[in-house]
Amino acid sequence: MIQIFDCEQNSPEWYACRSGIPTASKFHTVMASGRGGGESKTREDYLYDLAGEIITGEPTESYSNAHMERGHVHEPKAREMYSFITDAEIQLTGFIRNGDKGASPDGLIGDSGMFEAKSKLPRLLIKSLMRDEVPPEHKAQCQGALWVAEREWIDIVVYWPKMPLFVKRAYRDSPYIVKMASAVKQFNEELAEIVEKVRRYGTPPESVSENDVAALRQHPLTAG
Repeated sequence: MIQIFDCEQNSPEWYACRSGIPTASKFHTVMASGRGGGESKTREDYLYDLAGEIITGEPTESYSNAHMERGHVHEPKAREMYSFITDAEIQLTGFIRNGDKGASPDGLIGDSGMFEAKSKLPRLLIKSLMRDEVPPEHKAQCQGALWVAEREWIDIVVYWPKMPLFVKRAYRDSPYIVKMASAVKQFNEELAEIVEKVRRYGTPPESVSENDVAALRQHPLTAG
């Protein structure tokens, strides 16, 4: 079931909406593997971050850098230019939740479209213009947003002042989304298992009586 939350992105309400579930901006991390196909450290860290959010009921402190802050500043201008060029009306939205996954698109268009803005340095924007394709580093986020919101296409817009606006449309990539859905399902199963283990941590087994626990605490090797 799709839920749309009309809160301002990066607000306390927004962080609360996305707390404890994997989101499209992190799907590349969910799908990541380490060297030789082993465990990814960034994936493991993300698992533990979300587990902490579920257990404490508090969002993890957000990370922000100069590039991210620049993106927030440039997004309104990118939206304005895109709307002027395409004559599209963009519906702003805070967060979309669909079951145990979510996304924060920069806008919805009509009944089937989405809008995603990125700010890139001139050399990176020129690279996008020369390649004339959706930047591969954003594929997981864009396809993830389409999957979460159950939409058909997304226009990714890359902006930098005084530079041409890069616009490229991506449609649903069903095989890729199937692969993504499997990775997210496994991730959520691992997340639930970790949360359960942490909540049981230090809790004596049911077969151990209170007297046994008391005696164990008085033992010379366990007494504090």
